[in-house]
Amino acid sequence: MAPDVQERSAPGSFPTTDPLSALGRRAYSREAPYRTSGAVDIVVPDEMYSGMIRATPLGPLQAVTMDGDSLSARRTRRLVAQYGQDEDVVVNLLVTGVGRLEQDGRDALLGPGDIFVYDLARPLHLEFPQSFRTKSLVVPRDVLGLSGSDVAHITACPLGSDTPLGGLLSPFISAIVDGAGDCLSRTSGLMARNVVDLLGVLAAEVMGRTGGRTTGNTPGGNLALLLRIQAFIDRHLADPDMTPQTIAQAHFISPRYLHKLFESEEVTVGRWIQRRRLEACRRDLALHGNATIAAVAHRWGFASAAHFSRVFRAAYGMSPREWRGAQDGTPQVPSSARLIDA
Repeated sequence: MAPDVQERSAPGSFPTTDPLSALGRRAYSREAPYRTSGAVDIVVPDEMYSGMIRATPLGPLQAVTMDGDSLSARRTRRLVAQYGQDEDVVVNLLVTGVGRLEQDGRDALLGPGDIFVYDLARPLHLEFPQSFRTKSLVVPRDVLGLSGSDVAHITACPLGSDTPLGGLLSPFISAIVDGAGDCLSRTSGLMARNVVDLLGVLAAEVMGRTGGRTTGNTPGGNLALLLRIQAFIDRHLADPDMTPQTIAQAHFISPRYLHKLFESEEVTVGRWIQRRRLEACRRDLALHGNATIAAVAHRWGFASAAHFSRVFRAAYGMSPREWRGAQDGTPQVPSSARLIDA
C-alpha cells in the first residue's frame, strides 16, 4: 500500500521517503505526482533511495516542490480521456538535474534554471534520468486565461535563466513556491493574481520567440507591433472608452490597418477586447470572493453589470454568480468562449 500523501487541496508538509522500505518509496513516487498534478503513468528505479514532495495551495493555484532520484512520467491518451477534468497547466522550474519533455510535437531538453510548461489536457512524456528538483505552479486553465491553442504554442518550449525574462522569473517562481505556505489567505489570493499576470507575460514571450503567433495573415515583421497592441489593450482594459479608433491613434496607424493586424487572431478588435475583459473578470471572480459582481465588471471596463452578465452568459453558458458558485466544486467551463460584440 502506498504511504499517505498529501491531498491536492490541503496545506503541504515535506514528507520524505527516507524511513520507507524500497517498495514503499517506489509506491510513494508513483502516487505523489498524481496527487499534485494529475493522473500519469510513473516509472521509477528499482533502487530508489530518497524523494520528497510538498504541495501547498496559493489561492486557486498549487505550489509544488518535488525531489527524486529519477522519474519517467507519461500522460497517455487513455489517461487524458479518463481524467478529462484535469485541465491544469503546470509551470515548472527545474532547479537541479536534467530532463526531457515531449508534448505537442516538440521534444525539449531541460537543464538547471529552465522554465517549462506542460498541459494536462493533452498527452505528454516527462523524464528525469538522474537526481532532480523541480518547483512548480499548477494553474487552472480558467484562471490562466489562455486558450487551448495559445497553451499549445508554449508547451515544451523551455525558457532559460540566461534570457532576460527567464532570469527574472526563475528566482520569482522559486521564492513564490517556497513561501506559499506562509501567506495569509488574502495575501495568497493577491500573490496568485500577480503570478497569473507574469505567466501571461511568459506565454507572450515564448509565443513571440517560437513564432507561434506568426500564422495567418499577420506578416512576420508586424508580430512585434501586434504584441505591443495586445499588451496596450491589457493595460487599458479598465478604460470603458477604449475603442479600435483610440487604439489605432495611440499606435499611429489607421483603424483599417489595426483590423488587418488582428485577422490572424480570427477575431475582431472589439471581440478581442471583450474576451480579455471577460477573462480578467472571470479571474477576479475566482480570486476575490468578497467583491460584488458589479464591482468586478466596472473594474474591467464594462459600463453596466447587466451588460456584463449578458455577455458573460453568452460566452460561458452561465451567469457570473453561477460561475463563482461553481468554484466551490469543479466548474465545467468551455475552454474557448463564443463571444459577441460589446
